[in-house]
Amino acid sequence: MPPVHDAAGPPGGAGQRGLVAEAAAFVRQFHEETPAAGDPLPRLREVIAEIERTGTYRHTVEELAFGARIAWRNSARCIGRLYWRSLVVRDLRHVTGPEEMAQECFTHLRTATNGGRIRPVVSVFAPDAPGRPAPRILNSQLVRYAGYLDEDGVRTGDPAGERLASLARSLEWKSGEGRFDVLPLLIQPGPGAEPRWFEVPDDAVLEVDLRHPEHGWFAELGLRWYAVPAISDMTLEIGGVRYPAAPFNGWYMGTEIGARNLADADRYAMLHEVGRRLGLDTSSERTLWRDRALVELNVAVLHSFQEAGVTMADHHTESERFLRHIAQEERLGRPTPADWSWIVPPVSGGLTPVYHRYYDPVDPDLRPAFLTREPW
Repeated sequence: MPPVHDAAGPPGGAGQRGLVAEAAAFVRQFHEETPAAGDPLPRLREVIAEIERTGTYRHTVEELAFGARIAWRNSARCIGRLYWRSLVVRDLRHVTGPEEMAQECFTHLRTATNGGRIRPVVSVFAPDAPGRPAPRILNSQLVRYAGYLDEDGVRTGDPAGERLASLARSLEWKSGEGRFDVLPLLIQPGPGAEPRWFEVPDDAVLEVDLRHPEHGWFAELGLRWYAVPAISDMTLEIGGVRYPAAPFNGWYMGTEIGARNLADADRYAMLHEVGRRLGLDTSSERTLWRDRALVELNVAVLHSFQEAGVTMADHHTESERFLRHIAQEERLGRPTPADWSWIVPPVSGGLTPVYHRYYDPVDPDLRPAFLTREPW
């Protein structure tokens, strides 16, 4: 990942020259892919003059929406890019206060949930500016379950949520210490500032109780999961401008929940209990009890979301859609960078068409992009 640009330097400085180059490349791409935008030269002159004057520049509403959608198109780890054009872009650059940001995040969740017909949404808050870093959302997702580790080393809830739960409790959040406690939203106004926490309203979180179509005992496990996977700890970079708070979501593919969140040994680790309830021989790996339990866990996830009327893709259908996306991009003369280890699903990978091919190499400098966020 390239370093953050020091756009606060004097005109002509190295950081500013880099920003001008990235801004120019983005403006040309925007005009090339948006024929109605016309000649890019007037906009280029405007952007360069603004950078020389202020050390940064402001995207138009149209540029922001275009950049956010292209960042999704460029996301090498995402298998669901076929619908990148449908991304709903919420321009919230004027919102900088933690309380107002939290309320807009809750509106994001309600908009994306859409009664179960999940919509891809990104909410773009203020960008970093020279000498003025913008607020950050500390949660990895807008909705995530808390995890707790007691004095005896016994874990409750989601281990992936332990660190944030501990931080929230240190800030006087009163947790319930259950298996599926929704974490509060934590927003840090600036470097070194104490984060503020905000309870996520019940009406902003749609959860699905998990049941199996054939095994009645599955409901006794008390499992559930939330409907909207809204990533909130990545930076959206467009033309050299960085938006550190830009939560975005698509919809779930079933294996994300059934083969990772609920199955991984360092998460909810449900495979042994499911295998026991199925009456499988768990004494040897050669019985493939883990594989059989994993399939039934995924069956329950897909069945439950479908019965609840909540959008979810299965890994076979999503794999076919991804190849359609690649074909569309090829017809337009564009590469489709893809990280094979993320694109191939964690269940029955060899049975999906995405397994049996190579992909365009991942370009770490490809922009616009959603990037792993750097620390303050």
